[in-house]
Amino acid sequence: MPARPTATRRTVLRGAALTPVAGLGLAACSAVDGSGAAPATPTAPVALGAESEVTTGGAKLYRDQNVVVSRAADGSLKAYSTICTHAGCAINKLSGTTLVCPCHGSEFDAITGKVVQAPATEPLHELSVEVKGGRIVAGPAA
Repeated sequence: MPARPTATRRTVLRGAALTPVAGLGLAACSAVDGSGAAPATPTAPVALGAESEVTTGGAKLYRDQNVVVSRAADGSLKAYSTICTHAGCAINKLSGTTLVCPCHGSEFDAITGKVVQAPATEPLHELSVEVKGGRIVAGPAA
């Protein structure tokens, strides 16, 4: 019977070093509410911030509420859930008007909600949005 190979010190240390890193990927893709599936849209209206925070042609990411709000050239506001439609990860990066998912690299246009880079194939979920007392309020689509 052939001898079973033994692990070298280097193999053991490399495995120990990679184990915590592997867990980070799971944490990044885990649900926002810890239930295993993050809600794609708020279940009730949420106050986000001052209307002045969103410039014309720009977008603002509200990470804590999983919402992005954009303002068109005509001044109208649009809001989208920032839960990725590919694997349910919370999107935490806005670069210009492009949302970037940390899990698999899907990208979305924050102005239209459309996918601009796979693996996601479905657009972001649109939310209702209005201004009340100078504050942006987004909620479930009407």
